Amino acid sequence: MNVKRYFAPTAREALRALKEELGPEAIVLSNRAVEGGVEIVALPGDAIGALQAAASRPKASPAPRPSAPVQMRAYQQPVAAPSPAPAAVEDDFRVSLSDLVANAKAAHSASQPRPPSGPVIRPFNPPRVDAVAVTSSADVRERSRSDAGAAEALAQSMASRAAAEAAAEARVRELQETNARLMEELTGIRGMIERQLAGFAWGDTRRHAPSRATVMGELLEAGFSADSSRRLAEVVGDSATPDEARAAVRKALDGLLRSRSCDDDVIDRGGVYALVGPTGVGKTTTTAKLAARCVVRHGASRIALITTDGYRIGAQEQLRIYGRILGVPVFAVRDGAELRQTLAGLKDKHMVLIDTMGMSQRDRLVPEQVSMLKNAGDVRRLLLLNATCRGDTLDDVVRAYRGPDLAGCIFTKVDEAASLAPALDVAIRRKLDIRYLTNGQRVPEDLHLPNRAYLLHRAMREQSNESPWQLHDDEAGMMLAAAGAGA
Repeated sequence: MNVKRYFAPTAREALRALKEELGPEAIVLSNRAVEGGVEIVALPGDAIGALQAAASRPKASPAPRPSAPVQMRAYQQPVAAPSPAPAAVEDDFRVSLSDLVANAKAAHSASQPRPPSGPVIRPFNPPRVDAVAVTSSADVRERSRSDAGAAEALAQSMASRAAAEAAAEARVRELQETNARLMEELTGIRGMIERQLAGFAWGDTRRHAPSRATVMGELLEAGFSADSSRRLAEVVGDSATPDEARAAVRKALDGLLRSRSCDDDVIDRGGVYALVGPTGVGKTTTTAKLAARCVVRHGASRIALITTDGYRIGAQEQLRIYGRILGVPVFAVRDGAELRQTLAGLKDKHMVLIDTMGMSQRDRLVPEQVSMLKNAGDVRRLLLLNATCRGDTLDDVVRAYRGPDLAGCIFTKVDEAASLAPALDVAIRRKLDIRYLTNGQRVPEDLHLPNRAYLLHRAMREQSNESPWQLHDDEAGMMLAAAGAGA
């Protein structure tokens, strides 16, 4: 018989080599663990036919023992007389036959007639053993050591990567800090250069156009922004006298003002107006003044008042008192839905005035209030500006309340302001229509239409020589330089 031996580190590799050479019908005679791996002994698949032919022929003498070192258990056992005990075999010797070979053998035995006499050949059918990898303890230990080494290498790689990432992040932070310091230094250098250049320009202006420099200083003293002061002073000629320079600037201001000298856009035309602005600017009192003027012209039955101020204590009651005095109905609403419903029932009114809740221009509720009024219908807003505030504060207020539905502004507390220049400066730069001026608490006497001559006079009034706000020498140039550096 053509017995083949296969040796490999693992049983799986030995079985793979066996199948490649002998095919899937090969007969495995034994497999055992040897030094350095596993040994498998097998026969080709066609050897079973020769084995069955030899078993069917009567034997005259006992079959000689195979000379090969592979020993097998008794493969043929006669029935008539017991055969001598087989030679001792190794404990780990096992024979495995495939199911296909066993079925072929059984079919062949059934097709052949049984001989009348002689020994009965019974096939040896060991329990079916699946071809699984036979792994020795040494192989297990080697694989464990290999897995442990791989895990350790992976851990080292991850640690190295984490260290590299941490170093990269530290480097990025260092570069960012360095860039921030460089930008700060460059900004400082730029400011110094701009101030120096502004000083040179101011000195050149004072030499070549002294009246222009004088009127520019007066505009800064009054409260106009540096940008507006420069733009207005550009209309002054180089050879103009101080009076001619002031007249030229006043004319330029008058052309830029967007003031209304009649009530055609508010009282006479009517509509729905909401008075908005910061807390304490005088919205409720101004609402009552507008309502009183409308009652005088169109009657109490043609006007209605609405309040959305449910936060300030006594705000609704204050407006209700004005309503009872004027004979005008007052409605209180809590949200946008109630406001839309109330306005739908007041469509027949000539004018509806809405007194809103005052809030800081930096309050996050300001956009919500703007959205509520916008979604309520055809509502136009009138922004109230406190004339006593600084220009940058007023500019911040306009920026927060701006929108396409803003119908103009109303200057309040004009009697308390030292100058109207900051308010006029914001109205000009933001292109706001000035609708009214208020200068007291009396209803409705202290509500006035904007008078251009009065506004220009209050805006360009000169400071007295004793005033600490008067600019001297090159102080106006320093202010312009500081404003330019800030921009």
